[in-house]
Amino acid sequence: MNDFSSGTQATVLLLFTVLVTLTLLMCVMAGPDRDDLTNFYTGYRSLTPFKNGLAIAGDYISAATVLSTTGIIALTGYDGYVLAVSTALSLVLLMFLLAEPLRNAGRFTMGDVLARNMPGRAVRVAACVVTLSATVPFLIVQLSGAGSLLTFILDLPHVAGARTGSIVMVGSLMIIYAALGGMRGTALVQMVKIVFLLATSAGVAALVLNRFDWSFGDMLRAAQQGSGAGPAFLRQGLQLGTSAGERLDFIGFQITVVLGVACLPHITMRLYSAQDAPAVRRAMSWAVGTVTTFCLLVIIMGTGAAALVGSQSIIAADPHGRTSVLMLSQVLGGAPGSAGTTILYSAVAGMVFITLLSSVAGMTLAAASSLAHDLFAHVARRGQAEPRTEMTVAVWTSVAVGTLAIGLATLVQNWDAGVLTTLAICIGASAVAPALTYSLFWRGFTRTGLLSALYGGAACALVLMVFSKAVSGTPSAVFPDADFALFPMQSTGLVSVPFGYLAGWLGSRLDHWRRAADSVENRRLYEENEARLLAAAD
Repeated sequence: MNDFSSGTQATVLLLFTVLVTLTLLMCVMAGPDRDDLTNFYTGYRSLTPFKNGLAIAGDYISAATVLSTTGIIALTGYDGYVLAVSTALSLVLLMFLLAEPLRNAGRFTMGDVLARNMPGRAVRVAACVVTLSATVPFLIVQLSGAGSLLTFILDLPHVAGARTGSIVMVGSLMIIYAALGGMRGTALVQMVKIVFLLATSAGVAALVLNRFDWSFGDMLRAAQQGSGAGPAFLRQGLQLGTSAGERLDFIGFQITVVLGVACLPHITMRLYSAQDAPAVRRAMSWAVGTVTTFCLLVIIMGTGAAALVGSQSIIAADPHGRTSVLMLSQVLGGAPGSAGTTILYSAVAGMVFITLLSSVAGMTLAAASSLAHDLFAHVARRGQAEPRTEMTVAVWTSVAVGTLAIGLATLVQNWDAGVLTTLAICIGASAVAPALTYSLFWRGFTRTGLLSALYGGAACALVLMVFSKAVSGTPSAVFPDADFALFPMQSTGLVSVPFGYLAGWLGSRLDHWRRAADSVENRRLYEENEARLLAAAD
């Protein structure tokens, strides 16, 4: 419970209603015709680089970035700072290494990129399976978190019924956004979200710095005291520990974030909507600038929460610190019930709400697009599906994916589902990243190598995560009372990422030895497309 007056809650509800109404109208007005695939999947590539950059940044900044990263900074200091920097670096890596080749190679989905040089139904099925493996866990976490956060924001009793109702409400809106808006509609929602997010975060950060007369040193000293950790707040180790193995785990997690976050399918999906290679370069420049700015604001807000709210109060409200930015707005606003408190808390609550809605809508669209385009159109119908039929399937798969995510989020709402976020990022780094980098830059990459990288990397990440310390064996694990942790780390990237790349290389070498003719054909197809892939040359 947040101890706010009924007037404040009414203001929050009014803002929520305005945001939902505005974004729904935008989705309906920008939505595609029922037989217009290009509009549904790419929005006719009509967005300017600036708008597309904002949409990419909006998809990239999820509720986990806004809430969890801020909470990790407030509770662990240095470890959270590194996580924020790694989050920004991942998008930088995408911009310099993959953005242009992905735009040049892709049409609608990741399956189009991978099947360009290695056509076949097995490739499409693998691309769809990995896309779902990377997006559905993220969806479950976002929806599960929405239940707890909205009960806190709206001052509802923190019981299963209220949380379930919040999950169903957010999930239903996400289905509508994805099914009706398509790429262009969800892009407009992302633009509204990122502008609102930056404006509100900048205001909160400015108020935090103003409390300390714009002295970063004073703010850091207050954060050390408020965290209860003292000088350790500015040293690595509060999140995972300081032993050699724990430091290795920390390094592995940051590598996983850098490689995995930007390779997630709902992020790369946005690149296909750029008009051409110069447009995707300019769009990525806007996206990187926006995300970097926001990560700096997150660092200030997280540090301010540690200094002004204190770790004890943050942990009492949520052990993972996800409500820290909301609690910070309460402290900065002044006396409870004052106009300043009402306006600031309502703005931050609205920021959280629109972030939850837009994040899950983009992920739902990515999963539904892969099911409709890769699995239905190219596997079931062998590339002969009518546009109107594929559009209908895309709409209904949005409903199916959303309904499944709502059901699973309801089931795990009492668990610590944050481990699913780590799993999705690990799959992105261990399966998607090897498959994309090999297929775009290695002439000797073959179908067997591709399937080995996708299935091998994803399976390795999943198996190691199930037997990791994040699932059992520690007080903060999903099952703290059980202990089947055979893998002594919280994240799997230090092992699963090299495994994914090794599986892709070994699979390709195996093809060279056993199927020389197929290897030669794959190389020929790559060389035919190489100029267009890497330089957008016809």
